[in-house]
Amino acid sequence: MKENKEKKTKAAALVYDQIGAPRIVAKGAGEVARKMIETAEAEGIPIQKNELLVEALMQVELTKEIPPQLYRAVAEILAFIYRLDKTKSSPSS
Repeated sequence: MKENKEKKTKAAALVYDQIGAPRIVAKGAGEVARKMIETAEAEGIPIQKNELLVEALMQVELTKEIPPQLYRAVAEILAFIYRLDKTKSSPSS
């Protein structure tokens, strides 16, 4: 029997309101993940591809804060997003 080695698409969405740690607000696999990504792209929400991080985030319950062991990885993504926002809001030269 042949194994299906195709990886299932997975996605997780975070919110950070600067109170406590970032929280998981959505997550899914397969069609749900594809729809999340499609919606984020349509809304101009930054997407960061990181398979290891999304696997870890999939283990966090919805609405829960991320665990301390994920702080550094998520902080790097937040810094990426803040840089994007700053670039978008800067006047063109």
